[in-house]
Amino acid sequence: MTKELKESAQRVQSRLSDLGYTNEVVELPDSTRTAKEAADAIGCEVAQIAKSIIFRLNHSGSPLLVVASGVNRVNEKQLSNQLNDKLGKADADFVRARTGFVIGGVPPLGHVEVITTIIDEDLFQFKTIWAAAGHPQAVFELTPDQLVAMTRGQVMAIK
Repeated sequence: MTKELKESAQRVQSRLSDLGYTNEVVELPDSTRTAKEAADAIGCEVAQIAKSIIFRLNHSGSPLLVVASGVNRVNEKQLSNQLNDKLGKADADFVRARTGFVIGGVPPLGHVEVITTIIDEDLFQFKTIWAAAGHPQAVFELTPDQLVAMTRGQVMAIK
């Protein structure tokens, strides 16, 4: 008998299925809100955690999702230059309104609107990575290539 997922994690599982993927969302007993917590709970390297960071683009007010390796910090100035738009902070209300998920559980897909996505090139050093799945205790395993396909994201250096 399978355990029923929390509603937000089930939305991610349903989206994965709708896209034809067999990846399975799992809920862990411990928090995966931070990359370190997620790596500890899963038993993988922190660098294998694909952390989702939402920014607000200043010119358009649109959200930008950066999916970064768990060990990397986003170089906002460099990314702003590459995108020709300043990256602003996204507060919890903005993140929830634009993605449909709470900070700490934002998955790379299944948002309430289409979100421009940048994917950290450093994630490609791993065969598999782990991403948030809609809830601070929910994750799913995927490959970097699947991440690109699922999000239609652009791979670039983010640090």
